[in-house]
Amino acid sequence: MATAAAPLPADWRDFLALTKPRVMTLVVFTGLCGLLAAPPVDGHRIDPVLGFTAILCIALGAGAAGALNQWWESDIDARMRRTAARPLPAGRMDRQSALHFGVGVGVASVILMGFAVNLLAAAILAVSILFYVLVYTVWLKRRTPQNIVIGGAAGAFPPVIGWAAATGRVDVLPVLLFLLVFLWTPPHFWALALFMRSDYAAAGVPMLPVVAGERATRRQIGLYTVPMAAAALAPWPLGLAGPLYAGAALTLTAVFAAMAARVAVRETGVDDRMQPEKTLFAYSILYLFLLFGALVADRWFV
Repeated sequence: MATAAAPLPADWRDFLALTKPRVMTLVVFTGLCGLLAAPPVDGHRIDPVLGFTAILCIALGAGAAGALNQWWESDIDARMRRTAARPLPAGRMDRQSALHFGVGVGVASVILMGFAVNLLAAAILAVSILFYVLVYTVWLKRRTPQNIVIGGAAGAFPPVIGWAAATGRVDVLPVLLFLLVFLWTPPHFWALALFMRSDYAAAGVPMLPVVAGERATRRQIGLYTVPMAAAALAPWPLGLAGPLYAGAALTLTAVFAAMAARVAVRETGVDDRMQPEKTLFAYSILYLFLLFGALVADRWFV
């Protein structure tokens, strides 16, 4: 007598893990800052309920992209210590469930944004999801060490989406914020890749440290920090931000540049624990939180 297969023991925590909640936190925050930094339209800021809905849609879209990324990369995740405990490689969920969840949540986020907020914000949200899934995850991730450079654009869309949700248009400042996050992504992610190099090598992912070596990666971290710093400082001389943001940008970016320079010039020693690289990676996350927070404070209170 045939018996039904035992269901996989997935629960709500596994579906939450599919959304990459730690990554989503930064995505949602930059989207919220883009929305809050946007100017009033006809003397009025976005209705709080619509603003909440817009940020919810950004969170759902980011979660859907994370779920589809894990669906496609379950074989890679199984070979990396950092990701082996995720629901798919750990065997707590089947791939079809992850696919249906990702597609369903992604489509719902775009439809809700379009009907509740505006079509421009919905279109940019759709582009960001498709870019992360199709361009970065499917096309670039396994093919080129430049995957994170081009694919990093996906994570740069949220402040633009937030701004578009609040105003119905895209202006110079959200474009600068897009460039900032886009140029911040390589030094941020390559710092991680340096101390996780063996994991990426085991998984066969052509991250820059695996393909080009540590020295080339360190040099690229230093090089990308220069235009990133320019993008971070640009709102002030262009008259798009005031002295509070200028002071924060100068201070925070100087610290980032000093950390990046240390990583760029140093040689890896025997039994090296990559502490400068780990410090740069951790600070780079704090950097973006503080910088975007300073922009909102400057636009509201100065």
